[in-house]
Amino acid sequence: MQLVNNRYKIDGADVLSLCNKYGSPLYVYETSKIKDQYSRMLNAFKGVNVKINYACKALTNINILKFFNKLGSGLDAVSVQEVELGLKAGFNAGDIIYTPNCVSIDEIEKVVKLGVRINIDNISILEQFGLLHGNSIPVCIRINPHILAGGHHKISTGHIDSKFGISVYQMPHVHRVMEANNMRVEGLHMHTGSDILDVDVFIKGASILLDVAREFRELEYIDFGSGFKVPYKPDDIFTDIDALGKKLTGDFKKFCNDYRKDLTLIFEPGKFLVSEAGYFLAKVNVIKQTTSTVFAGIDTGLNHLIRPMFYDAYHHIINVSNPKGKPRIYTVVGYICETDTFGWNRKINEITEGDYLAFLNAGAYCYAMASNYNSRYKPVEVLIHEGKDYLIRQRETMEDLLRNQVIIDI
Repeated sequence: MQLVNNRYKIDGADVLSLCNKYGSPLYVYETSKIKDQYSRMLNAFKGVNVKINYACKALTNINILKFFNKLGSGLDAVSVQEVELGLKAGFNAGDIIYTPNCVSIDEIEKVVKLGVRINIDNISILEQFGLLHGNSIPVCIRINPHILAGGHHKISTGHIDSKFGISVYQMPHVHRVMEANNMRVEGLHMHTGSDILDVDVFIKGASILLDVAREFRELEYIDFGSGFKVPYKPDDIFTDIDALGKKLTGDFKKFCNDYRKDLTLIFEPGKFLVSEAGYFLAKVNVIKQTTSTVFAGIDTGLNHLIRPMFYDAYHHIINVSNPKGKPRIYTVVGYICETDTFGWNRKINEITEGDYLAFLNAGAYCYAMASNYNSRYKPVEVLIHEGKDYLIRQRETMEDLLRNQVIIDI
């Protein structure tokens, strides 16, 4: 978002005009930023056979999926529904990898029929899958490397107490299951969680995965997950993707040379690709002053943007209605009957009732985690592509709330 002649723009589209046109609250995404981030990843890991699989749980609007397919991306899906959305968006089945956890073998069998790649993260399911399919359907195996990559405890997935993946120390058991069922493993996978702060920690996990990979002789690819941190506030720290690329591509080339085969290096970023491409816009309903705090109450809440309450996540807030205003201190809160505080004691240009506030980094895990709590409607989604705005999700109505309810006479 840029300030041009005292008006905020998103890839050329005027922000206040978008608010007036579509109403609030609304989510806005810009394809130019998505494309830039996608290109950054490809350039950081050039020199090896790299494939980017967009982790669609971050943002599943089908138009976003179609855009990634157009870029040449693959897809990382964690549910049968995400797989089906990916297929509807035009992805080839072979470019989708299904990486669930704690799902039933019944769901996995539904996905098998769709022809996508299967990633298994526990020995029980591995054994059941082997009994059903033997070597007729190759699998990928998700490894837990037992490292702590940083970030909030709720988004760290590679530590010893995580529910994700098969422990690196359980590989002898994995090999026994494979041999007993004559299984073929085509890929290995790890994902240590979001907000990786230390490149060296990630490299340590990658080294563990590469060591495990030497035990498997029919691999086609190794998936290193993602979790690359983007800046959420001014002067925030972020993952040095170029430094990581330089180090990891060197290690991967050496591994492929020793392995005597050029494998595909896969990443599955979500937040890295779409977080900074998204903005959440909301209108100020009321300014409420108490004995100790000035609240700016807005026309949304944790039903639309739960990350600050769920993860203690920081989203930078800008008053787009008053770009030149004097900064004052506000606590920004929502209209839900809960403590839905978006930010305590924030310095924001002076706010008056009716102003519009913009939340930055709203592309990942924002609309995707929205709900109808308090029977509120979910917001509009708008896509900015090549300077033009497109409605990609209508605002909900009462009919949407009642759609699947069965009304009975009692």
